[in-house]
Amino acid sequence: MNWELPQRPAELSEKRLIDAILSGQYPIESNLPAERELAVMLGVTRPTLRETLQRLSRDGWLEIRHGKPTRVRNYWREGNLGVLAAIAQYPHSHPNDFPVNLLALRSLLAPAYTQLAVERAAETVTELLQPYQNLEDDALIFTEFDWRLQVELTYLSGNPVFTLIYNSFTGLYQVLGMTYFQHADYRALSQRFYRNLLKYASTGDAVGAGKLVRETMQSSQMLWQALKA
Repeated sequence: MNWELPQRPAELSEKRLIDAILSGQYPIESNLPAERELAVMLGVTRPTLRETLQRLSRDGWLEIRHGKPTRVRNYWREGNLGVLAAIAQYPHSHPNDFPVNLLALRSLLAPAYTQLAVERAAETVTELLQPYQNLEDDALIFTEFDWRLQVELTYLSGNPVFTLIYNSFTGLYQVLGMTYFQHADYRALSQRFYRNLLKYASTGDAVGAGKLVRETMQSSQMLWQALKA
């Protein structure tokens, strides 16, 4: 049995503050309450609160100003991968265009890391794709297979930054994937993609693999936009 470890006070207060920021309780450019008041509100000690504020400042959520209230930054402009990873855990707080923007980012990244993966490890990519033929026609199965495939391709590309970026939105990928793969037509599109990518990988055609991914991602973007229209 896997036991879930309780959250540390600093982690819990960090989660509560991020939730308050994303929900609009503390909007961008607003000030947080005074340290003493905020510690009471969060149910933590002031040293724990300071640790939390330092962590959120490091990721771009907050600006700590000595002698002045702590300011909520424009995290969309000033944040980093830590902000992206946190936002991914709060699907209810996303702007309407966030999934489309995320797919646009993937459309830029996926052709590059897939082409590199086939160049460096075509045989391994071929092995990764083999199970697609026996996938159960189920949204969860497709979501999990696609996620594992993408992460492995980033790793095989030889550029760890690709993997770090993907790991930042693991939870969000599961949410979006379940929505996307609920539709039989979209599962069929992915099946065709896996089959064609397998052909390119088995022949070591890295350029063809990259082009295939680019075209498929463009189709996926249009499908997602139609889904949300």
